Amino acid sequence: MPDLAPINIGDEVLIEQCQSGDTSAMERLILKYQNRLYNVILRICSNPDDAAELTQETFVKVIENIGRFQGKSSFYTWAFRIAVNLTINYCKRNARLGLKSLDSDESESGDQATGVLKDYLSNDKSPDPASIAQNRELCDLVMQSMTRLDEDHRTILVLRDIEGMSYSQISQVLELELGTVRSRISRARGKFKDILETVIE
Repeated sequence: MPDLAPINIGDEVLIEQCQSGDTSAMERLILKYQNRLYNVILRICSNPDDAAELTQETFVKVIENIGRFQGKSSFYTWAFRIAVNLTINYCKRNARLGLKSLDSDESESGDQATGVLKDYLSNDKSPDPASIAQNRELCDLVMQSMTRLDEDHRTILVLRDIEGMSYSQISQVLELELGTVRSRISRARGKFKDILETVIE
């Protein structure tokens, strides 16, 4: 088996190698992006088994279509578009969104997490992902709260506030106009804030 391409090689070169039939270059792209894609898919569908299956399906689609990739967007954006579309369609077909209940024992969070959320909401700010990541209970509470959003609002918040995509990247991934991206993010954050306020009451 040939050695994998150097880890610092650019996506453009790897794509050219993939289109020339170099399977090791495809392995490098998969290794580079599989965790990020899995995490985004998991945040949307809320099921680890489904997320793993959809990540595999995403890369099957990538492999099948890499020959037609023309570089009009980055590989990252192109692959995320495939992943998000597959995940939303799968969730709609199987009604897997929002199945977790905030009333279950697993979703109970401590007073500290609730207090942090109250501070954010009183300052009219969205929770900061870095701060959330440092507090396991808060992270669980926020992620479980996201299951109450519809798939469109949940997806756009995952891409913007968790994945950290720019408005332009989200526009390409979701194939939406920039103005629509901005307005949808605003509405999603408003709905999410309403959900969080009901959680901490």
